[in-house]
Amino acid sequence: MITTSSLRHLRIPFSLLLMPVFLFALAHTPNHNESRILWVFIALHLFLYPSSNGYNSFYDKDQESIGGLKTPPKVTADLLWLSMVLFSIAIGIGWTINGSFASMIFIYGAVSMAYSYPGIRIKKYPWLSWIIAGFFQGYFTYAMAYVGLSDLSWNVVFKSHVILPGILTSLMLWGNYPLTQVYQHGEDDRRGDRTLSLRLGIKNTFLFSALIFMIAGSAFVWYFYSKNQFQVIWVFLAAMIPVMLFFLTWFNFVRSNPQKYASYGWAMWMNIISAIALNAFFVYYFIENTQILQALGY
Repeated sequence: MITTSSLRHLRIPFSLLLMPVFLFALAHTPNHNESRILWVFIALHLFLYPSSNGYNSFYDKDQESIGGLKTPPKVTADLLWLSMVLFSIAIGIGWTINGSFASMIFIYGAVSMAYSYPGIRIKKYPWLSWIIAGFFQGYFTYAMAYVGLSDLSWNVVFKSHVILPGILTSLMLWGNYPLTQVYQHGEDDRRGDRTLSLRLGIKNTFLFSALIFMIAGSAFVWYFYSKNQFQVIWVFLAAMIPVMLFFLTWFNFVRSNPQKYASYGWAMWMNIISAIALNAFFVYYFIENTQILQALGY
């Protein structure tokens, strides 16, 4: 029997916050196919990511707020096998496209499980977890989506036209990742998980993320400039304005009272605003980069 608790721990709406990476890969996909687009999206956002969320929740057994759940319900035994069933379905969907996509889904899932699995628990290593989380949720996810959407093989992962945008997505994740930990210091410390935000401290977490965001923003501008997409640069910068304004406002409040404002609510709004802005931008970029409207006669 699947409990309501387990369904909530899958955090499917929270998984949709990772859509910008999928959309970025879609914008660069050379072989568009409506069926593949749908099934790659379903495999990643409705099965793989929720499976990862559920598996990690099972071993973390959080009692305080986590991403997508302000008050996590008590974990039940069915959550573990449910997460494995979803993982298996994701791999199965991957196989209907090709073996490379399926194997990348398996690798992503295995690494995400190692993040919280007690025998490995990457989460307890501050810099290693930061590097791995940003790499796999960024570059690797971009490459995985690109392979699935384009029906290509592993060898494309190491091509420059995949490496460059993949690194850009990792930079975004490396900037945001520590901010997702600022409200979890108490529980992480009790469990012995020396997360990067816990190691840096609340205020330094914001300074560190601001630095990475500046690098990421500059890298995106350079990338679009190198492709002579000058109009895209201005649209990208406009999309980032609400994100930066919210970040600076949040940081200003945190500086005055870290314990009060380094909270779940502020962190979730940061994620939501970032996701909305980036999703909107990458939808625009998909339309602009593929010239799909012109192809349809608009």
